[in-house]
Amino acid sequence: MGSPDGELSILIVDDPHIEALNQKYLNRNGATNVIAFPMQEGRFAGVTPQLLGDVVISADTAMREAGDAGIDFQERLTALLIHGILHLFGYDHVTNPEDAGKMEKKSRELIVMVGGK
Repeated sequence: MGSPDGELSILIVDDPHIEALNQKYLNRNGATNVIAFPMQEGRFAGVTPQLLGDVVISADTAMREAGDAGIDFQERLTALLIHGILHLFGYDHVTNPEDAGKMEKKSRELIVMVGGK
C-alpha cells in the first residue's frame, strides 16, 4: 500500500471503552466495532511521516459480529483490523457508494493476502 516503513498502534478494548472514544472524538453514541485515528491528516501530518495512526477495535462487538456471521472471532478481528488500516490510508465508506465499493474490494484483497477467506 505504499508504506513499507509505516507504523501504527492497535488497541483492543471492550464496548464501554470504544463507546467513550466514539462519543469523545466522533460525537457518536454507542459502541462500534472499529475506530481509526489517522496521523497523516491535519496540521501535524508531516511531523512523523512513518506514523500512520491508531486502530481501536472492540473485542466485545467483534465477538458478537463473528457469532452473528457464523465466523471465527480471529477472522472477524482480522477483517476489522484491515478495515481500520484502510481508513488510515484514506479509504472511506461513508461519503459515497463508489468509495465504499473501492474500500470493500481492497479489504477483500488484503484479507486473502493474509490467508483469510
